[in-house]
Amino acid sequence: MPSLDGFVPGANLAALEAVRLLAPGHAVYLWGGIGSGRSHLLRARAQGDDCHYLDARSPAERLHALATDEDLTPALVAVDDVADLNPAAQAALFALFNRWRTAAGTAGAFALLTAGDRAPLTMPLREDLRTRLGWDLVFRLEQLSDEDRAQALRDRARQRGLQLSDEVLHWILTHCDRDMGRLTTLIDSLDQYSLARHRPITLPLLKDLLAGAPASSRNA
Repeated sequence: MPSLDGFVPGANLAALEAVRLLAPGHAVYLWGGIGSGRSHLLRARAQGDDCHYLDARSPAERLHALATDEDLTPALVAVDDVADLNPAAQAALFALFNRWRTAAGTAGAFALLTAGDRAPLTMPLREDLRTRLGWDLVFRLEQLSDEDRAQALRDRARQRGLQLSDEVLHWILTHCDRDMGRLTTLIDSLDQYSLARHRPITLPLLKDLLAGAPASSRNA
């Protein structure tokens, strides 16, 4: 389960703190490429009572209900991958923004957290929705540097009582997906694989593990 504490900020500390402190009546839009951590932040923040996470695969009816059903009183709504929303979902998100703005400062106020792969005004969306994405705070998420990723992987391994050799770490950083969520999962899987095979963590062991892993775990 993603957590805010498990997010490696790198140059994105301001965005992380904005998401952490996001209060009812306020909104944040995050944008960045694949592996920038936007989905991690949305999923982590949308945990808890009356918090909702939706993305382009979620039924538009669910988003529409959050925008129009007065019996639903969300504390926070997170909408991911807004560039991929279909017309019905775009209309529902437009209505949700209107409800968010009207409710701000009242007992029904809620927080709104949205994310996409580009800046608001360049999104392939209806014009009135593009402008609403930029109504409050907007942050661009920068990719982690190799140094940040390396330190994050060392920390994750240390938490599991592991020590990654420089050889293994370098191979991961140069051959595997840059997404930190997948890299963290890889470290966890490597630990389990090592225990199951009763073998130390070496580059051959890592390659054995990845030989049976989905292609998404590796660079194309």
